[in-house]
Amino acid sequence: CWKTYLGRPERDWVRSGALEMLGNALWKGGKQPEEALPVLEASVALRRRYWSHDIQGFLGAQSSVGSCLEAIGRHDESLVLTREVYARKVATCGVSHVSTILFGYNLTVTLISLGRWDESTALLRDLLPAASALGSDHKLTLNLKENLAYALSTQPDYTREGLLEAETILQD
Repeated sequence: CWKTYLGRPERDWVRSGALEMLGNALWKGGKQPEEALPVLEASVALRRRYWSHDIQGFLGAQSSVGSCLEAIGRHDESLVLTREVYARKVATCGVSHVSTILFGYNLTVTLISLGRWDESTALLRDLLPAASALGSDHKLTLNLKENLAYALSTQPDYTREGLLEAETILQD
């Protein structure tokens, strides 16, 4: 894929798309996040240089970098970037937009990885009402509920009430 578009000018959006596709294929498809990270970072740099006016595309590319950082265990760096992306998404699209909910979900994954249980459960509780509008069987709604149940049941200072709530969530 990349070799086909390498000879195109740097400003060519098809070339940029191929670069992003290669990064995502390495990371998600090939399970090689270490190799994908520099490719995804190059994609962000191209977007910043030539298409900075496309805020949503830029945030999507940054989100991919944040998720890739999470996948290779660079949780603190992922948290900084993912927080920034989520905050900008809320500011530009609002809290109820499906992509905002998705970026919020990505943030909760990082928070859980870092053991920030209170923060993750609070954000998950904030996201669920908006996600419920997508439908109770929507994949994103189900993922948020699953993460909330996980956070409630695995935090070190879990409570009986938290465990019961996690069980209820999973039964629904």
